[in-house]
Amino acid sequence: MQATLTSSYQERLGTIIADVVGPQAEAIDREAVFPGQGVAALAESGLLGLISAREVGGLGFGLAEAADMIEQVAQYCGSTAMVVCMHFAAVAVIEAHGTLAVREDVARGRALATLAFSESGSRSHFWQPLGTATLGVDGVRLDGAKSWVTSAAKADLYIWSSRPLAGEGASSLWLVPAATSGLRVIGAFDGLGLRGNCSSPITAEAAIVAPDAMLGPDGGGFDIMMSTVLPFFQVMNAAVALGTMEAATRKAAGHVSATRFEHLGQALADLPTIRAYIARMRIKTDLARSLLLDTIDAARSGREDAMLKVLEVKAAAGELSTEVTDLGMRVCGGAAFRKEVGVERHFRDSRAATAMAPTTDVLYEFIGRAACGLPLF
Repeated sequence: MQATLTSSYQERLGTIIADVVGPQAEAIDREAVFPGQGVAALAESGLLGLISAREVGGLGFGLAEAADMIEQVAQYCGSTAMVVCMHFAAVAVIEAHGTLAVREDVARGRALATLAFSESGSRSHFWQPLGTATLGVDGVRLDGAKSWVTSAAKADLYIWSSRPLAGEGASSLWLVPAATSGLRVIGAFDGLGLRGNCSSPITAEAAIVAPDAMLGPDGGGFDIMMSTVLPFFQVMNAAVALGTMEAATRKAAGHVSATRFEHLGQALADLPTIRAYIARMRIKTDLARSLLLDTIDAARSGREDAMLKVLEVKAAAGELSTEVTDLGMRVCGGAAFRKEVGVERHFRDSRAATAMAPTTDVLYEFIGRAACGLPLF
């Protein structure tokens, strides 16, 4: 992404990446631990309040700046980038429908937020929760089981989806503090990639929240997901993928330029086949960047094709990221299987984008329907 943050915030972000995020990335991946220090540093700097309004103490930036920040972080640590991606997606809902007090807590870095949508029963159809909300004498009782929650047991606030309380529609959304009785995180996350983002299941068993914890109207969850969550989630997920492939391209080019056939007096980069692979990586990365920038422009200007671009950007970036990191592994050969080259971590991290709901295959269905003039649902 082109630099869009003001110079002072770019300097803050660059310092945090250089001093905390980058140096800790390998250990976070190796030990599958949450990037707590990096997240705390971003909070203390004000950058977790990037998209919160200035009147509540935030920085007042938007989608473009969020994507720029996440791409820069993702070049060094995919886990940290994904935690921030999910935080911003949740903050977009809180900014639109949350109370002043909660908005201020989030804006000032006092609360890390995340989404709790996916359920095993509805799988990649995240917009259709099976969990329930029931009004009782003590408040609203939430019962349900979320299968993938980024920052599980680390976030302070969950944007939780359920079937409507009484209204029509597919879902209702709730602001659920992590300390709510009845919430339970099921096991630690031990995944292939993005190993520090703590994506564990969470169950709610008679978790009681106040009726005013509802975000938006009863039954209005689907509309909020489509209009507010989806653009932020899709664009920022694509930014994670872009940062991942940018890092893989840079590291692969550096490796082949520095590694030599001593007996021939040549670098690997002197071979035309190697340069062709690097060229393909560069082209695919730049294609993803161009689509991401165009999607942001479409969303900000309200272009007619904005929803189509939002659907396309995650699918394209996810697919291109797997292709670019595959090429990086091939270019670096046997050395890529060693941790010190760094490409294999990006190779593993890149796999998440195609499987994270909405999956690439589900997005292809939506994109195809849109291209054929059919309704999405």
